[in-house]
Amino acid sequence: MARILIIGLFFSLLTGLGQAQETVSFESFDGLALTADLYLVSEDASTPFIVLFHQANASRGEYLEIAPRLNELGFNALALDQRSGSSAGGLDNETAARAREADLGSGFLAAAQDIQAALEYVNATYSSNTIIALGSSYSASLVLKLAAEKPVLMDAVIAFSPGEYFGADVSIRDAVSTLELPVFIASAKLEADDWQAIFEAVPSENKVGFIPKEGFGQHGSASLKASVPKSDLYWQALEAFLSAITTN
Repeated sequence: MARILIIGLFFSLLTGLGQAQETVSFESFDGLALTADLYLVSEDASTPFIVLFHQANASRGEYLEIAPRLNELGFNALALDQRSGSSAGGLDNETAARAREADLGSGFLAAAQDIQAALEYVNATYSSNTIIALGSSYSASLVLKLAAEKPVLMDAVIAFSPGEYFGADVSIRDAVSTLELPVFIASAKLEADDWQAIFEAVPSENKVGFIPKEGFGQHGSASLKASVPKSDLYWQALEAFLSAITTN
């Protein structure tokens, strides 16, 4: 299990929500300190928890708009800086900067340990009865893979724009062949073919694939942003999935 090291706590009010935002740090499996933003509604075990992972060249700032809306829906959220990334939403990726300084590698697959460490951190630190992993682009593929390999870490998985991003090293289609957890996959309309084979390979009896009938969406979790036309359709589909997960 990842060693837990909480440092550098600070609080600020989320605009219009009154929820405290806390920045935390804990270690990945190779000792790299990971930075994450914590959006808490409640520490009660009945409050579900969504762990958020960004896309390539991004940071935890990818979820500055999305995490507060998840709070409004009654979910706690943790948005991670993986070691493979750069910046988003005006927030630099602090984990990636540390990884470069320590020469620990910053490729997509190197970030897989960070994703697992974040889920282990949430499992160890909070008593939530429901933990959900949400990935974007390359991290969407990694959370699908991890959900098949270590389902004990989560209760469901959400993947925005997954694909075969790892060349001959890893086949996500093969990796998900044992995935029995509830699964939600969505993407921009033009990306549907990129994940269809992955979706079909998932044996779970509770899986949802979503492409909007109207609008086109964007790559990764950006389809949820208010500035994207018809983003409300993505939210409707996602909320229906989340409701089914948390009420069963």
